[in-house]
This record gives sequence, C-alpha cells and structure tokens, in this order.
Amino acid sequence: MASRAKSGPVAGGRGIRVADQLQRELAEQIQREVKDPRIGLVTLTGVDLTPDYAVATVWFTVFPSDEETIARTEEGLKRAATFLRGRVGRALRIHTSPELRFTIDRSVERGVAMSRLIDEANQSHAPRDDAVPPDAH
Repeated sequence: MASRAKSGPVAGGRGIRVADQLQRELAEQIQREVKDPRIGLVTLTGVDLTPDYAVATVWFTVFPSDEETIARTEEGLKRAATFLRGRVGRALRIHTSPELRFTIDRSVERGVAMSRLIDEANQSHAPRDDAVPPDAH
C-alpha cells in the first residue's frame, strides 16, 4: 500500500504503518465522503510522511490520465484536503493529523512508456519470417 513511504523521509516501521493506515483511510474517505465532481477514478499509490508526521505527500493516479483530468482531479483533491485531514485525524486517532499534499504519481506512465520501448526494441531485433537462416547456405 504505502510502498512509497519506504523511499520517503520516514523509513522506520512505525512511519510505514502510519503511512499505510493514512493511505487506506484517505482512499475510503475520498470514495465515500468527498462529493466533488472533479474527483473521478482516483487511485492512491502511496504516502510519504515527514519525520515529525506534520506533512503527508499523497501520491495518486487518475483515469483517464490526460492532463486536463489530472489538473481537475488535483484541484478537487487540494480543495478537499482540509476536510480529509480532519476526518483522517479522527479516524486514526493520531496526535497530529498531517497536512495533506496531493501529487500526481507519474511512475505508472513512465513504466508503461519503458515497457513500450522495450517491446519496440525487441521487435526490431526479432528475426523476420522471410529472413534466410544463417546455416541455409
């Protein structure tokens, strides 16, 4: 769930658990409680917490992933951040509810692009059906 937290500022066991809980609770709250039409099919891909838990960077993807949809979704999530912060703080019963900063996660897009490049490279090196095998002479 909060796999990004392992590479984020908080790398300890408790920090990862809090980030994971935060991600799950945010996903549930966005789905059930946020009624903003700008927020469509959102997937939270990770949460990075600062060491003092004051700020949480919440990584998300959206479908469709065109720039207009991304901008509209990010605007809706930022608008809902204060509401979500209060709901999550009460649900998790943590001392300080972190400030939520929503950021688009482009790693999925980069992965798809890399996969496409690899497929293209493999196809350019694949033997053609009409090619004569080297031992046929």
